[in-house]
Amino acid sequence: MFYLVKTPWWLKKIYPSCLWNLPRGDKKIYLTFDDGPHPVATPFVLDTLQAYQAKATFFCIGKNVELYPEMYRRILLEGHRVGNHTHNHLNGWKAEDAGYLDNVLMAARCIDSDLFRPPYGRITRFQIDCLTKSKPGFRIIMWDVLSGDFDTSLTAARCSRNVIKNAQPGSVVVFHDSEKAFERLKEALPGVLDYFTALGFEFQGIR
Repeated sequence: MFYLVKTPWWLKKIYPSCLWNLPRGDKKIYLTFDDGPHPVATPFVLDTLQAYQAKATFFCIGKNVELYPEMYRRILLEGHRVGNHTHNHLNGWKAEDAGYLDNVLMAARCIDSDLFRPPYGRITRFQIDCLTKSKPGFRIIMWDVLSGDFDTSLTAARCSRNVIKNAQPGSVVVFHDSEKAFERLKEALPGVLDYFTALGFEFQGIR
């Protein structure tokens, strides 16, 4: 499985209209969680964030919001941000443009947000144009650090190190509140929160 833990500058140049990181000046990190809500992983994430007085952004799959509406409501009630992650976790490079747009708009019926993250980070410029025109104010949110918690070949400690070594002020960091990632997430997330909290960082949702 090939992926880049740290997003290179040249990739950000290919999609300049997407948000890859926030301003670098303040000691703030923006944790994000993809693919939920999930009945086990999401409560763990919320409990852990609460213990550190941290806020985050959850990029939700529409069908999972329909399956676990109480988890979605809890995310909002606890002051976190939510974003659209399509209704069925579609890969924009493999989907027909019209079908992809329809799938995002289907998810938008149950996810009230101006934030969107394409699954796998795979989206075409044409799809970006279509989305931003169909929903004015829609912002495409990417990332600059991947924890790698979705990678079953990694240990939880390695996932923590991926973030600790590469995150900096303004970084948008990706974890997953999913069944696949949970074995690594449940150890990696507290490790990251411990490390950066000790350095005086704050964790905020994307506004």
